[in-house]
Amino acid sequence: MRTLAISDIHGCYDQFNTMLEKVNYNPGSDKLILLGDYVDRGIKSRQVVEQVKSLREEHGVIALKGNHDQMFVDAMLKGEDELWLNNGAYQTVESYCGFDFFEEQFEWDTYEKAKAFILKHYEHHIEFLDSLPYYHETDNYIFAHAGINPFYSTWEHTPDDDFLWIRSIFYKNKITNTDNKKVVFGHTPTSYLQESDGIWFSPDGDKIGIDGACAYGRRLNCLEITEEGIYIEHTVKKGETRNV
Repeated sequence: MRTLAISDIHGCYDQFNTMLEKVNYNPGSDKLILLGDYVDRGIKSRQVVEQVKSLREEHGVIALKGNHDQMFVDAMLKGEDELWLNNGAYQTVESYCGFDFFEEQFEWDTYEKAKAFILKHYEHHIEFLDSLPYYHETDNYIFAHAGINPFYSTWEHTPDDDFLWIRSIFYKNKITNTDNKKVVFGHTPTSYLQESDGIWFSPDGDKIGIDGACAYGRRLNCLEITEEGIYIEHTVKKGETRNV
């Protein structure tokens, strides 16, 4: 059984499906792990959430929660709008409501009506995103959206916000609290960690970063881990997609 890990789809529905086709994803024999951030910045967040929801329900795909998924939920259910609006919410609202905030002047009443529309017609999407776990553990790996906190005696004590948001404290420090399990993560574009958008393997061998910044027009990465533990990198670049 292959393990296929993909992170930070961010509404890039066509790229995601191009990737599944490119790696010949087989739900019956492959273990697909999605590391969160299904919404915001890309133009097809609604379609991505619907597909990820179906993949989990029909094929047992592992779907983790990302910080953008949490911001979406918090805006819808708790009225915590400002953080979300400053981090790509407009494209998500547009994908659900068909309203273009960039063609018409943004008005708060319009935004509130859009939220009410989403809650009325897509409450099942909000419930789905809200229910997602923060991490997935296997015999040799820990998968989490942003990473873990290396300064707790055991990684399971990592606060929920760190699973979603942590950056330099995680990737700049050697991991010693995971019983030698590698941490596979997204959230931080790999171009922040190296000179390319490809998959990043830490010098200490304890972390693997896979976010290729697809929503910024760069690339969507997929980390394939074979049964023998061999790593294979798959990439879908801008312009490589098929229309879905």
